[in-house]
Amino acid sequence: MEHARIDVGIVGGTGPLGQGLAVRLAAAGVPVALGSRQAERAAEVCQALQDRWPGRLAALRGVTNEEAADAALVVLATPWEAAVATAAPLADRLAGKPVVSVGNALVRLGREAHAVVPPRGSVAAMVQAALPEARVVAAGHHLPAPVLVDLERTLEADVLVCGDDRPACQQVADLLQRVPGLRPLLAGSLAQAAAIEAFTAVLVTVNMGHRAHATLRLAGVPGHGDGAAAAG
Repeated sequence: MEHARIDVGIVGGTGPLGQGLAVRLAAAGVPVALGSRQAERAAEVCQALQDRWPGRLAALRGVTNEEAADAALVVLATPWEAAVATAAPLADRLAGKPVVSVGNALVRLGREAHAVVPPRGSVAAMVQAALPEARVVAAGHHLPAPVLVDLERTLEADVLVCGDDRPACQQVADLLQRVPGLRPLLAGSLAQAAAIEAFTAVLVTVNMGHRAHATLRLAGVPGHGDGAAAAG
């Protein structure tokens, strides 16, 4: 099945999750602009990734965050504390676009990760408030960055996708579906982001305790591998 070209920008893409998403999307043939505050930093990261996986990341390039925000679909991959401060100055560029919030408000206490309740209840809701004209979608919270960035490792995970704009959610789900091993599941409105983000603390704690990179898999949902499953 042929897919239309999707132009994806990753704002704050030089962190672990941003790099991991960039690698998997670019390896799937999606044109990806990986953004940073400094174009030189973005270029260095992209070159390092392309050197690690020669011939597999031709669709990846490094740009500034502003250039990444000009893409048709944008992922906000900064640390959660910086999400609003980074996104707000880009509001005009992001107006009308699907903007994917991947941030989890977590703190580490000893051998556990604990969820923090941010203003408005979730990072995604904070981003939507800062970008009132954007179509914010929450997704990708439970994906392990070390597995994403390693193309030799098999990826197998369900990705919960939620937002108040259903067509934007479907666009994000269609994008994620292009990555082998990912199954996007539509999981309701943006209000669900609070629970989705908070659950990441449990998953991180389990992974720390077992020295693993476990992902989310939901049993009993039909159509695994056949597209995005809709919420009831």
